[in-house]
Amino acid sequence: MRMQLPLPLLLAVAVATLLSLAHSGEIRERAEVALGDGMPPREAELARGFVLGEDERIDPRTVEDFRRSGLSHLLAVSGQNVALLALLAMPVLAALGMPLRTRLVWVLGLIAVYVPLAGAGPTIQRAAIMGGLGVLATLAGRRSSRLYALLLAASATLTIEPRIATDVGWQLSFAAVLGILLLAAPLRRAIAARIGERGWRRALAEAAAMTIAATLATAPLICFHFGTLSTTTLVANLLALPAVAPAMWLGMLAAAAGQLPGAPAEALNAFNAPLLAYIAQVAAWCGRPDWAYVELRLDLAGLLVCYLAIAATALWGLRLLVLALALSVVAVFVLLLAPAGGAGPALPPPEGLRVSVLDVGQGDAILMQPADAPAILVDTGPPGEGLAAQLADAGVERLGAVVITHDQSDHAGGLGEVFDSTAVGHLLCGAIGEVSLSEARAAGVPVSRLAQGGSLRSGRLQLEVLWPPPELLDSRLAVEDPNRLSLVILARWRRFSMLLTGDAEAESTALDSGPVDVLKVAHHGSEDAGLGELLDGARPQLALISVGADNPFGHPTPATLATLAGRGVRILRTDRDGTIVLDLDRGSLRVATGD
Repeated sequence: MRMQLPLPLLLAVAVATLLSLAHSGEIRERAEVALGDGMPPREAELARGFVLGEDERIDPRTVEDFRRSGLSHLLAVSGQNVALLALLAMPVLAALGMPLRTRLVWVLGLIAVYVPLAGAGPTIQRAAIMGGLGVLATLAGRRSSRLYALLLAASATLTIEPRIATDVGWQLSFAAVLGILLLAAPLRRAIAARIGERGWRRALAEAAAMTIAATLATAPLICFHFGTLSTTTLVANLLALPAVAPAMWLGMLAAAAGQLPGAPAEALNAFNAPLLAYIAQVAAWCGRPDWAYVELRLDLAGLLVCYLAIAATALWGLRLLVLALALSVVAVFVLLLAPAGGAGPALPPPEGLRVSVLDVGQGDAILMQPADAPAILVDTGPPGEGLAAQLADAGVERLGAVVITHDQSDHAGGLGEVFDSTAVGHLLCGAIGEVSLSEARAAGVPVSRLAQGGSLRSGRLQLEVLWPPPELLDSRLAVEDPNRLSLVILARWRRFSMLLTGDAEAESTALDSGPVDVLKVAHHGSEDAGLGELLDGARPQLALISVGADNPFGHPTPATLATLAGRGVRILRTDRDGTIVLDLDRGSLRVATGD
């Protein structure tokens, strides 16, 4: 007979789990060190990503592989991760002969240990609530009890932070747990009917069923928010499945061992490194083919249809109705609680590529919108300049990525506003400060570091980092001029090219971009002894200066304006011309200003 857990016990264990959310910076620092003890560099950073959600130092190519293969959820702390970690532990604990109550204690203990190690920030706290109550719901027995516990988790997070319903991470967590609760059981039975359910086969059937359920339940939301779909995500998750749970457990054990002098963290890492290398290889296998990643946008109606279709393929009759209604809760949350947009785009949607140098005062914010691909925002300008409204006016509901060229207020000050108002797929940066990093973690947005040789693509738009070299970033504390750490990016779309220089003056960088069509002048038009040489090599037709009116720095300087004019380069400035919009199609470039 299956055990039914009474509601008071569910609530008591849930409260005990929540009381364990204590944070210690020293614990986290020791965990970071332990996870790198004796590990190859790539595997060490992957371990920190898996366990601590720290993915900003992972090689950009590896991050791209994980994203394109549908495995990026492994690199960020989320409710889906917590739920999968706990639920994947269940078959193993059952195979060890543990009774249900003992398994329950161990699973919640895993969550309680994991939370402070992962930083105990808002994202991981929400993940713990969703994951912990999701596990309790799974163990509760009756379907109604499971759904009641999940709704209790949703209510708890909404009570703590009402706006969380619009957070992409929360929606994905809710969808993943809901999918596991409603789809895992029939999927497990179907798999077990084919492979058997004795010994390891039962554990495999349960783990595969939960992976498939979570993947199916979150795919429509990913298409809705990010306009993309990994065609290999199901295969990648199933191939990685045997290594994911052991890698996370070994990582957690190594992080815990790091708190004790002389504990064998290095020995644990020796077992974990091959598992992490295997998962990275799966990501490469499944993420690098051209056909592995497609652009696929869903509107609200399409989102609801997808969930109804998933339900129709899983169950039938009255059970179909129950599942369809339950899965549609996710769509209802989006319909009722998603933030209202602005007055609509001021311009029609781009037919090719639209580049908008936004008027954000004394700062940089450049929006790049390729047709049929996610938009990319390069820098966010200073705080309080209405960036969210400008994105809404541009018709942007979600960003594939935000790139921070220079982690100072005039380039990254609006990052929190972007996270609060817009779905963001990824944050990429060179040197990133603790404030920006904490904002990204709180929003559940994965972070990666960019340096010379790194690149980013969105459809036909490609961003290539020309500066700084990785070794300069690694020694950034010794750099006297922080502007030298600013990313310099060459943007290409078909035959069009634009050089985005951030705050890196040409006099202090070694740049050879080759000819470009448009130059974004460095450091708001600050005096730059190397500008003439850069112009001689780049030969731009148009120079754009992002600068605040009547700023106290005297930007742009007369010397910079004279150098540009002396070489016959047309100049546009946000302080006089307002937002500058470049519209490109296959054979033309049109320029409009907001003056």
